[in-house]
Order: sequence, then structure tokens, then C-alpha cells
Amino acid sequence: MLPLEGITVVSLEQAVAAPFATRQLADLGARVIKIERPEVGDFARQYDSTVKGMSSHFIWCNRSKESLTLNLKKPEAKQVLDELLEKADVFIQNLAPGAVHRLGYSPASLLERYPELIVCSISGYGESGPYRDKKAYDLLIQCEAGVVSITGTEETPSKTGISIADICAGMYAYSGILTALLARAKSGKGTILEVSMLEALGEWMGYPMYYAGYGGNDPKRTGASHATIYPYGSFPTGDGKTIFLGIQNEREWDRFCENVLQQPNLKEDARFINNSNRDLNRHLLKPIIDTAFKKLTSDEIIDRLDTAQIANARMNTMKEFFEHPQLEARNRWRTIDSPVGLLRSLIPPVTMKEMEIVMKPIPELGEHNELILKELGFEKETINDWREQGVI
Repeated sequence: MLPLEGITVVSLEQAVAAPFATRQLADLGARVIKIERPEVGDFARQYDSTVKGMSSHFIWCNRSKESLTLNLKKPEAKQVLDELLEKADVFIQNLAPGAVHRLGYSPASLLERYPELIVCSISGYGESGPYRDKKAYDLLIQCEAGVVSITGTEETPSKTGISIADICAGMYAYSGILTALLARAKSGKGTILEVSMLEALGEWMGYPMYYAGYGGNDPKRTGASHATIYPYGSFPTGDGKTIFLGIQNEREWDRFCENVLQQPNLKEDARFINNSNRDLNRHLLKPIIDTAFKKLTSDEIIDRLDTAQIANARMNTMKEFFEHPQLEARNRWRTIDSPVGLLRSLIPPVTMKEMEIVMKPIPELGEHNELILKELGFEKETINDWREQGVI
């Protein structure tokens, strides 16, 4: 039996944060009914068309779900949602600020009507405070949480290349819902969960926050290097590639000088005798490392680093990651179905023995309308009328 088999999740979701959370619930066996707007659906369906005509964002976050279209401005659609919520275990939403309240589905009213329901809301800034009604997108939360101020080079502040504000909010919603399900198993009562993207990302910003809050200065933007540890970051090689390495302690520094650079005299150089000195004099040490590495290929350097037990990595492109030998060797890929045919999909990173993760198809918009509505007892004639009237 899958851990969440028998659990029904109803989701008013869009973009990344809530869909990422509910996809992981579906991975564990929950039934996820995704409510979408008729005709257009989740706007993430239109973000791009790179996956055989479908959006890469939508493919990533929406496998194993059922798509039901409802125009919640129509009373008939609200009737359907009400009937779904009567049988649901979890309701999750990440609509624009105030939208669920205007529709008549505030968390407090839902818990009053359905005492065992777990109600989860994801918003940009939370349900109170001066920022409550501000719209929030991933880039904007990265700015407000200070991520952009410490990411990039000294000249160019940058956002991260993935939607970390959405992802971390989705992860906390996922873990919060699992916690609430455990609590309900003991108490028999539902609860209200609230996840703010700002607060979720703020949790991830602990080290730079304390560093600046008590040290008085923000960490420097150092690109792919480390703000306070050296050598740590990227270095060019003789075959035109880039490798990354990180020296964590003096034992590794000694092995790096002896076995990688093959310049044992550097170990005793007062300018580089400890990390503080190496950090202070990185402008002197970098040319020494660059000169040594330009005489070697990336494979030769990585062999030396591996032999010296020094952490290292190649700078893979996304295409190279898609074909990564480690993922292949560990059988991390599965094939899933979709409206555009079969696709490769990575299985979730948590592996449990004797449990195969759910990897069902990605739904077409409104694909499960008839199935779900018939299940709720609505006749085919009513369903057809609703389709013509724009209810579904």
C-alpha cells in the first residue's frame, strides 16, 4: 500500500508552488484533483512549448493528477466543488491574494463546514501584514528575501536560475500537509496551514541573514566562488572546459598542493598558510592555480582531485545532466504518458524500499471532467449542458 493511498486532495492551483506540492502528494499515492479554469487552465500550461509542444513547467509539476475544469463564478461549479470538498482530505490553493475569500472559500469557513479538512494556502507574503495584498512572483520574492543581493558577481546581482521561492514554498506546503495528516490521525481534526513564499525562502537564507545581521556586512557576491573560503569555485582547464572544486580544511590544502598542483612548497607559503590568508590573497593564488590547470585537461585534473579526495565537479550543461551517467546507473528514470506522448521523468529523490512511486500520466485540460462529475452523481445530460454553458 502506498503511504497516501485513500487520501484525496482538491487543489485550486497554478504556476509552480502548489502544483509542486501536490505532485509530490500524488507521487505517494494521493488522488489529486486539479481544478482548472475552462478553456485556458493553469496558466503554466502556456509558459513554453518545448516538451513536444507542452510546457516544461507543467510537465514537471503535474503528473499523476486528474484535471477538472470549473468556472467558479458559476453557482453550478461551486456546487461541484462543495461536493468534492465533502469527501476530500486536503484542500490547497495558491490563487492571487484574497481570491478564495471572494469566492466564498476562506480557510476558516472551510474548516467550519468540513471539520476534518486540512486547508493549505500558499501566498507571497502571508495572510496579514502590510504586504498581504501584494502580488508575488518568484523573482520578486528572491529580491525581497535578499537572494538577489548575494547572488551573481560583484558587478551584477542575479536571481537563481530556478524558481527557488516557488520550490521551497511548495516543499514546506508538502511537508506541512504530511504533518497535518499525522496530527489528524491522532486528533481526528483538520487544521489550517499557511505558507508564505517570503517566509519559506527566508528559512533558507539563515546563514547570510545571521552573517549580515550580527556581522554588520552582507556576504559578497562572488559568482560561483565562495565568499569566505578559497580555493572554492570554478577554474578553467587546458582543454577549454571548466571544473569546480572546494577546499574545506588544511589537510585538503596540503594534498591539493602536493598531489594536484604538484607544488609542495606552497604548503609553507605564509600567504596561503590558512584559509583566512588564502581568502585574503586569492588574487595571488588564483593565477598560480590557473597556470597549473592550463597545462592539464579537465579529465586529468579531476583524476588528480579524486585521488587526493578533494571535492570536485564538472560544469554540466542541462543536456549533459539529462544524460548523466550516475542517474542512469542508479535507474532514476521512468517513462510517463502525456497528451504529447511518452516522456522521460526522474523519480523523486527519496527512495523507499519495497515502494514504487506513482508515475501516472500528465492530464489534458479537463480530461477527467466526465469521470469526476459522474462519480459525484451528475447525469450525462447535465454535464453536456454545463459544457455548453461554460460551467466546465
